Amino acid sequence: MIFYSTRSKSHTADSTEAVLKGIAPDGGLYTPVDFESMRLDVADVLNKSAIEISAAVIGRILNDFTPAEMRAIIEAAYAGKFETEDLTPVEKVGDDFVLELFRGPTSAFKDVALSVLPRLIIASREKLGVKDEIVILTATSGDTGKAALEGFHDVEGTRIVVFYPDGGVSDVQKAQMVTQAGGNVGVCAVRGNFDDAQTGVKNIFADDEANHWAAASGARLSSANSINIGRLAPQVAYYYKAYCDLVLRGEITLGDPVNFIVPTGNFGDILAGEFARRMGLPVAKLVCASNANNVLTDFINTGVYDRRREFYKTASPSMDILVSSNLERYLFLASGGDFDLVADLMDQLKREGVYIAPEGLMAAMRDHFSAGCADDAKALDAIRRVWKSHGYLMDTHTAVGWAVMEEFKAREDNGWANVLLSTASPYKFSRDVLSAISDAEPESGFGAMRLLSEVSRVPVPEGLASLEGKAPRFTDCVGKADMLEYVKKAVSR
Repeated sequence: MIFYSTRSKSHTADSTEAVLKGIAPDGGLYTPVDFESMRLDVADVLNKSAIEISAAVIGRILNDFTPAEMRAIIEAAYAGKFETEDLTPVEKVGDDFVLELFRGPTSAFKDVALSVLPRLIIASREKLGVKDEIVILTATSGDTGKAALEGFHDVEGTRIVVFYPDGGVSDVQKAQMVTQAGGNVGVCAVRGNFDDAQTGVKNIFADDEANHWAAASGARLSSANSINIGRLAPQVAYYYKAYCDLVLRGEITLGDPVNFIVPTGNFGDILAGEFARRMGLPVAKLVCASNANNVLTDFINTGVYDRRREFYKTASPSMDILVSSNLERYLFLASGGDFDLVADLMDQLKREGVYIAPEGLMAAMRDHFSAGCADDAKALDAIRRVWKSHGYLMDTHTAVGWAVMEEFKAREDNGWANVLLSTASPYKFSRDVLSAISDAEPESGFGAMRLLSEVSRVPVPEGLASLEGKAPRFTDCVGKADMLEYVKKAVSR
């Protein structure tokens, strides 16, 4: 399989190179174009286990690994590490379905991919005969950071540095990161928002590409963000798994299309659904759910991507993003692999903060995508109503998706089953979830966690309950302009 940079046909890689590099030398994102060779009939995996489905799906995308190699990677990543062997169970809530992606070790959907990525990177390193240390750089809006730290800590031949926006993550998310164990991990706050941290990481890659300072220290930079195809590929699998579950339970007939509603800020989770659709999964609509930072909703509805807008800190902080990196991959695919168009649009976004996509591209996008947004008030109301009506507890990001799903059904109900991707445990955002279903006013996020458990009778995940009282290991905080020097010092140590 050949992966192309989204910005230049001169930069290609096989899957091992794409996984190890993370980002192309020109700043583009490695993307496959031959989806026909990746095609996977649902019937072929219908009766397989979650691990078997994951190995089959990821193996189709990253096909430089043999089936035996991929199966071993997936077994090592998942076996015994999730709350259920099902990995990502589907729950029926009212007339709709919730795909629970938060049953992994850090209680967020990022576990599904970031349990696999470290093993993909190490296997790629070995296949390519690379001796350099792999330094993973990651910007997080909350959940990626802890999941990446958990996946990479003490993995031989790697080091990881995670940047998060100072004041831009929940109490629990911050505690998860700054208390992380491991001799090869580093965590640093950035004075700014997630877009500042993400742009800073991309700039670090660009500076190293120009000046080769990592290599001078015997290191190579890579990424655990979804700009890395090795991070995106595992996410495709749970779309197949959810579809198989619905068929096996008699909720749909094999071949019926399904709508997937996806709370997303960086466009990675929903792009995985588009990969699944292009690989042959019967997908009716992919519904993009945004919070008050609704740049993606506006883009899908108007064709104008404009990040020059007010940035809101919301109750769903992992979606507080105005520059959605993975949208670049979609533009590349929807334009038929138009490198020049994508490079031009990304340059406009960098220089001017806005671009307008061609109408033909947008018409094609609207055939398969819909979009909506929900602010905090709508999300908290959704938590309250779903809890009262169905006894089901949602986190704030899932609640954004629920509110958008309701609007989608009212606006353009196509009659097919709706599957909402639930991205995090409600206990990662206990204060807001608790405020939605009770009048309690705890002093801390951990106090809210205890009260939420008492009110809801839903158990607190062990990995979150054990955080209270842990002393932080990492207290660094830098300005966005200082991120480069911070990484250089980390690499040279």
